[in-house]
Amino acid sequence: MTTIVSARARGSSATATDGPKTRVPVKVLLSRIPMWVFIGLLLVVELYPLLWLLLSSFKSSYQFTSQPFWTLPASLDWQNYSDAWSSGMSTYFVNSILAVFPALALIVILSAAGGFALEVMVWRGRNTILLVFLAGILVPAQMLLLPLFTIYFKLGLIDTRWALIITYTAYGLPLSVFLMAGFFKAVPRSVIEAAVLDGANMFQVFYRVAVPMVLNGIVTIALVQFFFLWNDLLFSLTFIVTDSNRTIQTGLLNFTGEFGQTAWGPTFAAISLAVFPTLLLYLILNQQVINGLTAGSVKG
Repeated sequence: MTTIVSARARGSSATATDGPKTRVPVKVLLSRIPMWVFIGLLLVVELYPLLWLLLSSFKSSYQFTSQPFWTLPASLDWQNYSDAWSSGMSTYFVNSILAVFPALALIVILSAAGGFALEVMVWRGRNTILLVFLAGILVPAQMLLLPLFTIYFKLGLIDTRWALIITYTAYGLPLSVFLMAGFFKAVPRSVIEAAVLDGANMFQVFYRVAVPMVLNGIVTIALVQFFFLWNDLLFSLTFIVTDSNRTIQTGLLNFTGEFGQTAWGPTFAAISLAVFPTLLLYLILNQQVINGLTAGSVKG
């Protein structure tokens, strides 16, 4: 009898305590409604232009000239993508690849070596050199255009991919070296000392011990610099003259039809080809980029 009474008492107390708990989630949900509304509005602002761009890339020329801009495409006109690709996007893609990836390789290799030298190796003046790289981050790109254009013109590098490769590498190094120095701070010094005691020289310590331990940071820097270089317009527009050497961003300026009239269907298709692959790449790898940047900001 005592057991039954105590069980009922526990049941009644549990019911009594469950009552207020059911009201707490309701209050929490009500308090979160403004935040959900704000996030929903933010998603609409961010996603609607992309959706409108994608839908516009399937419209025919007749719809652009005779119907309002908010109308949906009557059919999926894949001919726009074919026209955009044959009108120069294939050449622009190749030019972007040949300009971006060599510069990206140089940035990764030089920034890894520079970060290792500035953070792991001990030598006189390394703090001064690090400050010089930090000062390079503060230099606006617009200030470099006229001096670089003059130098490249005298060297005969205007309208060549070398002008872009050199500029991309030099402009991307300061931030990359600074981030790599932060990644190398997290490498335990005991591991490096053990490798030196085992007979490894400094080059072996670099590429056999240190680099594998900061591989996530190297991937992060490569992705961040790739997005910047692939979407560059300022340098490419300044140093590239002929249409056959243009990259994607400057090539999009050339989608004009007869008498200078813009062919909107192929133009939106070309913009979609330039935007959505990089956007998809970022959506897949954004968490790795965020984790890598966070790890690089923590001092070991």
